[in-house]
Amino acid sequence: MKKLRMIRMRAQNNKMWRFKVMRKPFPLTVDEKRIAYVSTYPPRECGIANFTKDLTDAVDRLHEFRPSVVIAINEKGAIYKYDGRVRFQVERDSLDDYVQAVHYANLSEVSLVNLQHEFGLFGGESGEYINSFLDDLQKPVVTTLHTIVPNFGSTARTVLENIAHRSVSIVVMTRTALQLLKNCNIRRKKITVIPHGCPDVPFVPSEKPKTSLRLRNRIVLSTLGLINRGKGIQHAIRALNSLVKREPRILYLIIGVTHPEVRKYEGERYRKGLMRLVDELQLGKHVRFYNRFLSKRELIRYLQATDIYITPYVDRNQISSGTLVYALGTGKAIISTAYLHAEEALGNGRGLICKFRNPTSIAECINQLLEDPELRFSLERKAYAYSRNFTWPKVAEKYVELFNRLLKDQG
Repeated sequence: MKKLRMIRMRAQNNKMWRFKVMRKPFPLTVDEKRIAYVSTYPPRECGIANFTKDLTDAVDRLHEFRPSVVIAINEKGAIYKYDGRVRFQVERDSLDDYVQAVHYANLSEVSLVNLQHEFGLFGGESGEYINSFLDDLQKPVVTTLHTIVPNFGSTARTVLENIAHRSVSIVVMTRTALQLLKNCNIRRKKITVIPHGCPDVPFVPSEKPKTSLRLRNRIVLSTLGLINRGKGIQHAIRALNSLVKREPRILYLIIGVTHPEVRKYEGERYRKGLMRLVDELQLGKHVRFYNRFLSKRELIRYLQATDIYITPYVDRNQISSGTLVYALGTGKAIISTAYLHAEEALGNGRGLICKFRNPTSIAECINQLLEDPELRFSLERKAYAYSRNFTWPKVAEKYVELFNRLLKDQG
C-alpha cells in the first residue's frame, strides 16, 4: 500500500491544475440527478459489463435520473467502440488514469457513483488501484460487490475494507453474501441486498424455440457463458457417456467464447481439451460448441430452447452467476453444484444439486429429470416463479430507491 501511495503522488503531481467541487445547499431535482457507473461495459466481453448494460438500461427506462454515464475499465491496450453512455475510459493498469477519472467525476454533474466491483477488474495487487479513485472522490459512492469469499488474503481484505469505508452503501446479491460481509466486520446497516437481475421474458416451453434453432427432436442440455476451467464443463461431458446409449436424443450445447483474460494466458487450451474429450468419448453427435459471444437476445433464445440447464462449477465460493440467474428467469430445470449462489437460489426445491467434480452425480440428476417429466416441469415452474422477484425492472426500482434515499441523506 505504501508503494501505491507513492505512485499516486507521482500521478497527482503530473496534473497541471487542482479544483474544488461546491455542494449545492438545496436538494437536487429529478432533472439534475445523474448516476455514473464505474465498470466494464460492452462491447467488452465480460459478465460484469453485461450486468452494467442491463442495469443502466433498466434504470434509465424509469426516468428518475438524467441518462446514466459510465466510466469504463479497459484492459491494457484495448480499444472499444462504446456507445454514448461511456464518458471516460480507464486503462486497468494505469494509475494516472484513475486519478484523471476521479477528477472527471468530481467536476462533472454526476450526483452519485455506483462502483461495480470485482477484484480482477482493477489494476494493482487485488485491484488496489481503485482505492486511488475512491480516496479522492467527492461524490457519494455505492459499491456493488460481485465477488466475496469467506477468507480474503491480507491485501484483498485491506482493499475491501477501504471500499467499505469510502462507500455510503454496499450492495450484495444474496443473503449468503450479506452474511460473509458481516463476518468481515462491515456494519449491517451499510449493506443492502439487491438480487442479480434477469430478463423479464414470458415462460416458453422448450419445443417452440427449438424449431428456429434447428434443434427439433433433441433433448437439449446447455451451459452458457465465458468458458474457463472454473466452469467444470468436462465433468458434464463425462456424465453424458452413461446416458446417450439409453437416450440418443441428448444434445449438450456449450455456448460462449473463452474468457478473454484466460485467452491471454493459455489461449484456447481448455476449450481444445474439451473438444478432445468429446472425441475420445465418441460424443460428437451429442455435444455442440458455439464459440461466440452471444447477444442477450440470442442467449435468451438458446435458454428457452433448453430442457435442462447445467452449472457444474468447481469453486464453492462463487457468490454470483449471471447465467444461473438467466436460466431461472427463463424457467429452466437446473442442475448445479453447490456453489454459494446456486445453493441459495436453488433451495426449496427450485433445482437439483449434484456433487462437485463428479460426472456420476451429474448423470444421476440428468437421468432423474429424463425419467420424471413431472419433476422437470415442477422445477421449471418454481424457477420461473422465483425469478419474478428479480426481473431487471424490479431490480432497477430497488437501485433507484436506494440511490434516491442516499442522495436525500447526503443533501
